[in-house]
Amino acid sequence: MIMPTGAESFSEAMRLGVEVYHSLATLLKSKFGKSAANVGDEGGFGAPQIEDENHSLELITEAIHNAGHTGRIDISLDPAASEFYNAENKTYNFSQKAGGDNQRIFNQEQSVELYANLAANYPIVSIEDPFDQDDWTSFKMLTDRIGDKVQIVGDDIFVTNPVILERGIREGVANALLLKVN
Repeated sequence: MIMPTGAESFSEAMRLGVEVYHSLATLLKSKFGKSAANVGDEGGFGAPQIEDENHSLELITEAIHNAGHTGRIDISLDPAASEFYNAENKTYNFSQKAGGDNQRIFNQEQSVELYANLAANYPIVSIEDPFDQDDWTSFKMLTDRIGDKVQIVGDDIFVTNPVILERGIREGVANALLLKVN
């Protein structure tokens, strides 16, 4: 996701976001063909043949640059890591496809390292649900590692439950909360 952190008003933020969105569509079409800019179920592009998370972030960063908004647009991630977590062995499968030779199955420390490297190399200011909702250890490690520079957002881990949230605050497992008032 892109965040127009350098905008001075809502209307400017909207304009910056739209300009980068269209810049990314143009970039995807030029690199991967017209179908690469097909829009997915949440408004994102659903068809490009992306190699990995670095490739995605390079494309987004290039689109920000092409739109003329470097330094005014930052990046936010929502990996929804519970979807690719194996609770039995506490690993994350960062592979795009299950099976095959290109398995990228990382333990907790390797997963923390991956996010820390991404935050060091791209203008990432926020990461929501980087780990499984029951993986408090990894949340804590990442918050300790990069929480002074990046917002580590707890959503699924806290489920807007005051008792769980109190424990999370006490243990310092995240430095931000997604609060769902409903």
